[in-house]
Amino acid sequence: MPGLSGTGPQGLGAGTGRGLGPCGCGSRRGWNLGQGFGRRFLSRKEEVEALKDQKIALEADLKALNEELKGLEK
Repeated sequence: MPGLSGTGPQGLGAGTGRGLGPCGCGSRRGWNLGQGFGRRFLSRKEEVEALKDQKIALEADLKALNEELKGLEK
C-alpha cells in the first residue's frame, strides 16, 4: 500500500490486493483461516471447518450479487 495511506492498490481500498502487506494481512473475506502457508499449521479438523466457513461466506456473497443483479436488470 503506497505510503500506508489506506487506499490499497490503485486507490481501490484496503483488502483489494493479495493480502501480503500489513493492511491486508491475508484476512480478506474470511480467508485468514488456512490460506497459503498457514494451512500447514492447521489440523485436518481445523482446515475442514475453515473451508466450510469460507464456503458459507462465498455463498452469501453470491446470493447478494445475484440479488443486486436482479435489481439492476429490472
